[in-house]
Amino acid sequence: MPKAPSSVVGIDLGQHSLKAVHLQRKNNRVSVSGFAVRPVGAVGSLNPETLSHHLKLVLREAGASGKTIVAAASSPDALIRIIEQPTTPTNLLRDALRFNGLALLNQDCRDYVLDCDRIPVQAPGAAVPGGRSTSRYLVAGLPRPEIARISEAFSKNRTPATRLQLAAVCNYNAFEFSHPDVFAREAFVLVDIGHQETRVLVGANRELVLVRTIDYGGDHFLQAVTGDGGVDRDSAMMLIEQNDAGMVETGRASLAVLAQELRSSIGFFEGQREEAVSRVYFSGGLVRALMPLQILSDELEIGCDTWDPFQTCQIDLPKAKLITFDTERTHLNIACGAALDLLAGRSATTADDVPAEVPLPAAAAA
Repeated sequence: MPKAPSSVVGIDLGQHSLKAVHLQRKNNRVSVSGFAVRPVGAVGSLNPETLSHHLKLVLREAGASGKTIVAAASSPDALIRIIEQPTTPTNLLRDALRFNGLALLNQDCRDYVLDCDRIPVQAPGAAVPGGRSTSRYLVAGLPRPEIARISEAFSKNRTPATRLQLAAVCNYNAFEFSHPDVFAREAFVLVDIGHQETRVLVGANRELVLVRTIDYGGDHFLQAVTGDGGVDRDSAMMLIEQNDAGMVETGRASLAVLAQELRSSIGFFEGQREEAVSRVYFSGGLVRALMPLQILSDELEIGCDTWDPFQTCQIDLPKAKLITFDTERTHLNIACGAALDLLAGRSATTADDVPAEVPLPAAAAA
């Protein structure tokens, strides 16, 4: 297996902004050497030339010149699914998905690039008739035109991305790295609130149990509290940060949609596994303010927190950037997770014509 690089830049191609994190491995520790956040509007609608321009600026700010680059996509068209199959080598299942995705996923996937990996479990797979055993697999993919657009944008800068991953998987990897005890011993829920949608991952004792997407994002919340443009967004955010009573009630009514979906996911998990979820971990720009997080905690009747993907990292940033980093660090989880996967030396499992790979926690490679 090729030697893992000692310096990696992870880029989060979000729905509304680009984020980059430069990580280095130093004396068995991971250090943060640079970062950048660049709002660019609707990332998914940018042509390769425009996206390339923004990538060049965000890479320069993160100090990424000449470094290995890994990208994570947050496309609303991304496919991510957990399936159960008779235990099969992943290379064979990958081929089966490519040629018969409709049967395996109940979805026509001919225009998607797909990848898969087995989800590790502590206990052996359940028995099925015929003496076979089953395993659960994470399947992920992006439309081919989306991959081509991203690849072209990186190529125009002569900075090709070594890997293209899905944001939800990077989020999961970052949580494993930063909260190893919770990841290994507890049931946990990761909620990443994006601009237009929210990704939910539920895990327990190192096993990924549930993945789903909710059609609610930070933009829906802002539309509600601004009265669809009746109040400008900066003023609305200021009132939210001041815990304005009117904004609290409007925000609560909007977030009730998200809270109901989260309750359903938690209830489904607890009913299936007979394990209780004691805390939900949030990320995304919306929960930068305390008020939305407090509303969600009240609605769910469960402790809700943001989480720091750099909790176990050494921070080697110039003093001038430390204040900004402390503001942004809990929202750099996806970029961090993308870089960590390669920095840890996890080998690629994808075929040469399948660039959208699906890295799982290290146990998956065992």
